[in-house]
Formats: sequence, structure tokens, C-alpha cells
Amino acid sequence: MKIQFSNLLFLFSISIFGQNLHQHINPMIGTGGHGHTYPGATVPFGMVQLSPDTRIDGSWDGCSGYHYDDNTIYGFSHTHLNGTGCTDYGDIMLMPTMGEPMLSPKDYSSTFSHGNEKATAGFYSVKLDKHNIDVALTSSSRVGFHQYTFNNSGQANIILDLNHRDKLLQGEVRIVNAKTIEILRRSEAWAKDQYVFARIEFSQPMLINKIRSNSSAKASVTNKVFSGTQLALSFSKKVTKGDKIWVKVALSPTGYEGAKLNMSEIPGWDFSKVQKAAEQLWDQQLAKIEITETNKDKLSIFYTALYHTMAQPNIAQDIDGKYRGRDNKIHKAEGFDYYSVFSLWDTFRGAHPLYTLIEKKRTVDFINTFLKQYEQGGRLPVWELASNETDCMIGYHSVSVMADAMAKGLTGFDYELAFKAAKHSAMLDHLGIEAYKRQGFISMDDEHESVSKTVEYAYDDWCIAQMAMMLNKKDEYDYFMKRSQSWKNVFDWNTGFMRPKKNGGWDKPFDPREINNNFTEGNSWQYSFFVPQDIPGMIQAYGGNQAFEKKLDEMFNSESKTTGREQVDVTGLIGQYAHGNEPSHHMAYLYNYIGKPEKTAAKVNFILNNFYKNTPDGLIGNEDCGQMSAWYVLSSMGIYAVTPGNSEWSVTQSHFENIKVNFEDNTSKNISKTMPVDEMKYFGIKNNGLTVADGFSFKDIVPVPVILAKSKSFKDSMEIDFDHPHPDHLGSYSYRIVYNDEKGVPFKPYQGEKIILKETAKIDVRFAEMIDNQPFKSQIISGNFFKKPNNYTIDIKSTYNPQYHAGGAEGLLDGINGTTNWRKGDWQGYQTQDFEAIIDMQKEQSVSEFHSTFLQDQRSWILMPTKVEYYISSDNINFTLAGTVDNNIDPKTDDNQIKDFNSSLPKTLKARYVKVKAYNYGKLPEWHLGYPYNGDAFIFIDEIVIK
Repeated sequence: MKIQFSNLLFLFSISIFGQNLHQHINPMIGTGGHGHTYPGATVPFGMVQLSPDTRIDGSWDGCSGYHYDDNTIYGFSHTHLNGTGCTDYGDIMLMPTMGEPMLSPKDYSSTFSHGNEKATAGFYSVKLDKHNIDVALTSSSRVGFHQYTFNNSGQANIILDLNHRDKLLQGEVRIVNAKTIEILRRSEAWAKDQYVFARIEFSQPMLINKIRSNSSAKASVTNKVFSGTQLALSFSKKVTKGDKIWVKVALSPTGYEGAKLNMSEIPGWDFSKVQKAAEQLWDQQLAKIEITETNKDKLSIFYTALYHTMAQPNIAQDIDGKYRGRDNKIHKAEGFDYYSVFSLWDTFRGAHPLYTLIEKKRTVDFINTFLKQYEQGGRLPVWELASNETDCMIGYHSVSVMADAMAKGLTGFDYELAFKAAKHSAMLDHLGIEAYKRQGFISMDDEHESVSKTVEYAYDDWCIAQMAMMLNKKDEYDYFMKRSQSWKNVFDWNTGFMRPKKNGGWDKPFDPREINNNFTEGNSWQYSFFVPQDIPGMIQAYGGNQAFEKKLDEMFNSESKTTGREQVDVTGLIGQYAHGNEPSHHMAYLYNYIGKPEKTAAKVNFILNNFYKNTPDGLIGNEDCGQMSAWYVLSSMGIYAVTPGNSEWSVTQSHFENIKVNFEDNTSKNISKTMPVDEMKYFGIKNNGLTVADGFSFKDIVPVPVILAKSKSFKDSMEIDFDHPHPDHLGSYSYRIVYNDEKGVPFKPYQGEKIILKETAKIDVRFAEMIDNQPFKSQIISGNFFKKPNNYTIDIKSTYNPQYHAGGAEGLLDGINGTTNWRKGDWQGYQTQDFEAIIDMQKEQSVSEFHSTFLQDQRSWILMPTKVEYYISSDNINFTLAGTVDNNIDPKTDDNQIKDFNSSLPKTLKARYVKVKAYNYGKLPEWHLGYPYNGDAFIFIDEIVIK
């Protein structure tokens, strides 16, 4: 019976693998819930993603342009992002209508039903209810192909609206002839300067019958060129029932000539032929991994996951190799293909390691793209989109992709140049790196998301060290290996958590479940296991295998509830593990490193079976450019790259009876459920053959000490003490106190004496210990302590958000001013309420000026108060209005701004008490991204000064 069953499976596998793997794709997976995928037509790694747009309001769940809950389509645009958290793209939107053309989205939009909708690999179709029009879409790599069937007779219109989704900076439409137009759409959103050129060809001559333009030149249907930042046109044709109009749209990042050249991908008007070609491309791609499975849902889940990993990065060059570089100039790719859309914070973890198996050539192309961006733009990409660096997310994870490729022996890019570019990224003085280099970690005082940045920079530095080792660069290896241990400077051995630091000490209070601005889309639980570069060291830090196992168990078995800020990305909770967001993705595999592979297998199996479904809400979190699906693909195979940059895979049991991986060199590898794990560790990986010189070894660090102080400011005096985060470290402290920026103050040994500050000062301290009879010193840390300018007290009548406390009530009177980077924690935040506080100056005195400082960051829902009022009193009962200051900052301003709402009295008055009242903006207006959520504005206040 067992043999017969195996044979049946083999026969079934042959039937599905030879052809038609695309039939298992369900592009609707992830279009519901928070998956943020799109259902439209695309080909593997293609420039075009031709898909319907059901949301144009900038809402978070409308990032891909489509959400399964919606029933209105506004049009069909040609660029979309797969599962991200930003609302970019949606370029070159077309919408067919009937009758009198209308150029407003609410007028040309149409309802639809899912019963009249079909989405498969390379194809999408839907019936538009409003005018009974059937739309079918397919594509090649650079050309979108539309087929409109008009089921009623009358005037057919095709609306082209360039004011679709993101902000139009420059729009241009050139009429070549009655069947051909050219378009430039330059826009701004998350990527600040996006260029898309397009060539549109209609299958029949069309007439312009309506125009919307804010150009200074009068728009007329006889014009040959239209331009403006408001630009929409309608093209018309008389049709009878059943008539079809086909439209081809070729995209180019370089210019009109590039779009014309790219149009050659689809000659003629045979829609079915183009659809079939797209399906064949997907069949070829999907055949790189063949699974033996009879369950249709599992087939769809697996192959749709594989499909999602191949939806990006996207080819970003014309057929002749020309592309728009990071310097906004046109270049030509020589010997490689140029790509765009690198969500590296997400994809370095799973998607790019997967590509090293089944997309080796593309991996090399990706890296050559990175290197050209470094040469032409001055930096390796962080999160590159449409030739723009968005600087979204954290780390410099392109170095992970490069180091992983080098470790796995991939060639075809310049290793020396890759190392030079990686080192350059790591030595820049931005995004907290200056503080990280100087003191070995990032503090809240230096940069927001300080803990996450510290631990991710440390991993990236290990990757650079591996590159240095392969290139026999011992000094650089030593330097970056030492930096790779920086995670120890934010690890608290006493609590077993990565913790934020402020002013040289631990930030308090501390709750590892709290999501706040010290972490990137997560909390301490979700970052306290991110030491992929030194897993043995991490296990030792937790107290050994048993203690580490207990800590992992505690994470998975804790209450599935976070505290602090509401973070929409943190989903798929198993205890404090969050599979819906990337920082958790390696954690189930950590049991492998302590001899508990059965626990890895159990957790991985649970996630595979429960968090991936063949339904629109079948993803537990954002797809994030293929990372969510890459985890599924790799884990289904029974492998995961816990440490990209190391060629070894962490392994577990395969999810399917048999998996065949077909490599680009025409070799293959089979994985079965019965395969011993030792056979899986190195499959498909060849030794890179590089000679590594002797003398390369692990370099440890002495973690930095901790400054103990009650607060950052004091009235009369402040007592200071020192501690170490590692209770077993034996050594000594040395310190110095610096007043008024005095130079050359020497360090002196600390011998337990009381350190009492009575004036504003900076304290520097370091820790030294003997290791193998050799003295080793930590890096120097600093704390700045301020004597308050007065002895005032404050009684705050409002309730600040515990996320934004600025150190408590006294933080508004401490003489320390916050910066535009409010995420560092120096501002107090109030939502759904006005701000009101009474300052007691302790005695009656003359008053002539009032100052209170507020911040605006409208993208974060923080708006200036509408006005600020100042009242005075001698008895704290009867108050007199002394001054009013109205806001004059435009709430639509994108740049973060600070405003002092200062008021000078016409004459000096006597008072002991001053009341400050700031009026909240209230509900966010319709133009704001928070409007769909019925959001309320925040007031952020820092310092109050009375003169």
C-alpha cells in the first residue's frame, strides 16, 4: 500500500509540474485583512503591475490600491507595491465609462462584485456595474494590456487621470496621433521624486472629449500637448453592444523613447496570446520548486507564496538597458539588469536567502544594482523605490544581501567594491551611527528606535566582518567584529531583555511588552532575541541552554497582548512572538541551537498551518515585498536562514512529502519529510573557494556601565552612582565630571565615594576588567545633568499619553528643550483633550513674558494647538487672562516644526500662579491621512518659561 500511494503521488506530481503551475496561484490571498497585496496582472519581477484601485484615500489598508472589503473601483493603474505600508505608486490610471464623460473620481468610479471578478497569474478581470463594462487585464514585463468589452451601445470613454493616489508634481500628455499618446507622470509620496513615462496605444482612433488642466495655457481638444499639476483627459469612441477596445500601456523610467521601445514587447492586439505568454512565464518560474501535494488549498498557499516572492524587486530598465539612476540621470546597465523596489529591512531575512537558491543570477543583478546606486547616489540602498531612497526602516541591510551572496559563492559582482560600499554605509554619521560608533550603542537621547537600531547595526557589522575575512582584511575584520558585539551594551543581564538607555542609564519604567519609539514596529520581547550573528553568545547571556529555552518558552506562552502604542504591524501573536512582523521570523528556529529541534518543528508547523490560508485574509500580516511568503516557502522546505551571511541553514522537517528544488545550473535537490536534517544543512550551497588567512578570531567586548541617577535635572543637588548590566562582571570604574565643557579633564578611579552634583555637569564613565590577564576597557558613556533654572512646580490638569511623558510633569520646567525628533522622548503628548497646567512660582513676583513650546508633525497626527492662553493668579483660585497667542502654522505643512507661543505683557504684573491652556486641534480634517480612522490630533508640548 505504501508503494502504491507513493506512485499515485508521483503521477499526480507529474501532472501538475509539467504545465499549468500557474493554475494554483490565487492573487486574492492577502488582499483582505492587513496583507496589502494586489490582485492584478503582472509577470515575474516585472515593471508593470496592472491592477484595480479601490482606495485612493491614502489609508493604511489601501496601500496596494486594493482591499477585498471594498465594492468600488476607481480605475486600473500600472504600478503597485506588494504588501508594503506605504501608498506610493498607482501610476497611469485608466478607467472605461459610458455616456457623458466625468473627470471626478466619485463620478467615473463604479461598483463591482467579487462574483464578477477573476484573478489568476498574469490575468485579472471584472465587470464594472455602473456602465456594464467587462474589463480584462494582462501584461508583459513592461507593457500593460487592457481589454474593454462594452455591453451597451453608446459613447464609450476612457478616462486618463494623472491625479490618482499620490501627489502629482508634473503631468504631461502628448498627442502623437488619434491612436497614440505619450505621458510623463512625476509624483511625490513616500518616494519624493518619481518619474514614470508611458506610451498608450489604442486599438481604434479615439477623440479627446473632455479635459481637466490647471495649466496657464488654455486647454482645448485640438491641443497636441497638455500639462499641469491637475491633469485628466477623456478619450471617446462610439460603440455598439459587444464592441471591444484594446489599450496597451508601455512604461519607462527614462523617457518617451524608452516607452516606445518597450512597447515592442507586445506586438499586435492578440490579448489571449499575451495572457498565455504571461502564464507560461509564471509556469517557468514556479517550476523552480516542485512540491508533492494533493490538497488543493495547500497547493494554492504554497505557489501563491512563491508567486508573491517573485512579484518584486522589479525590473527598472528599458529593453536597451537604460535606467534612471539614483543621481536622477540616465545610465545604461552593462552586463547586468537594473532593478528597483528593495524593502531590505523585511527581505534580507528570508526573501533574499531564498533568491540565493533559485534566483542566483537575479541576486547578482540585485547586488550590481546596489553598487550602481552607491556609485551614482553616494549610498547603498536602505529602502529604495523608483530611484529614490526613502530611508524607511532601519539598518544597512544591503550588506547582509551582499555578504550572504559572497558566503554562498555567488560571483559576477565586484567583491572589493561591495566591501567598500558596505564599509561606507557603516561609517556614516547619520541615523544614530555616530553615537553607535562613539559609545557602542544608541541611546534615546541620540536617536529614536535606539534599541532596534543598535542590535540591527550590530548584525550588519558582523556581515561586513565576514566580507572582510573573505577578502583577507584583518584590521577591518577586527573592527567590525568588535562592533558586532554592541548588542551587549543594550542587554540587561538582570532582566534578560534588550532595553532602551537614556542619559547613560536604563530608561524607566520598563515593560518588555510595551510598543514604543525605542523599538521599530515592536517591543523588547520581539527584539531581545535578535543576535543572529552570535547565537552562542546570546544563549550564554541568558544563562545557558536551559535558561534560554525557558525564556523562549516564556515568550511563546505569554499573554498575546502588547501594551503601549497601538501598532498595526504587530499581528499574528503567539504569546509575544509576532509572526505578522519580520523581527520575529527567525525565533522559532532558535530552539534548534539548544538541542530542542522538536520545539522548532512544533512552532513552525503551527505557524504554517494557522497563519497562511487560501483566503483573501490568508496572511497574518503585511506581505512586505515577499518576506511573509518567503518565510512560508523556506519553512515548507524545512529550512530557514537564521543568519544570512552564513551559508548554513537552520533546518526542520519538510511540510510536504517531497520537494524538488531546480537550480539554474540544471541540477536539482530533493527534500523529503524522511530526510535526515544533516543532509539538508548545506543543500544547493557550494564552497566559495576563497582562501581565508590565519589570525581571524572572535573579538569580545566589555559592555558599558550604567549611570544611576533619579532624573536628568535637579533643583539643589543630584547623587550619582554606577552599576554594570552584567552582575558577574568584575572590574573597576573610572570617571570624570566636566563643568562648562571644560577640556582635558582626566579620568579618576571610582572607589565607592558619593558623587554629588550641585551644578549642571556632564559625567563620563567607563568600565575596565581583566580578561586572560589582559586589561580591557569598555567604551565611554556620558550623562548630562542639569540644574533647574528655578524651583517652580507644576500641576498638570490634563493626562498625558504614557508613551510621551518627557520624564514626568517636571519635564516641562527642566530647562531642557526637545528637538524636532520627538521620538527621542523629550515631549509630552496629549490626545483628545486640551492641555492645561498651573505653574506655582512659590512666591508672588513680577511677570512680563510667557513662553510655551509646541511641536507639529502632521504625518504623525501631531498638530499645533489652535491657540494658547496664559492666565495669572495670586491665590490659585481667581485667574485673569493675561495673553492669548493664536497659531499661524499651516497644519498641512509636512516638515516638523517647533513654535514658541510667546506672549509679552504690555506692562509688568504681579502673580504667583500662571495657568497655561492650549486648545487641541480636535478631529483630523478630511485631507489628513488619519481622517478615515476618525483620528484625533495630538498636542506635543515641551518647555514652559515665565519671565
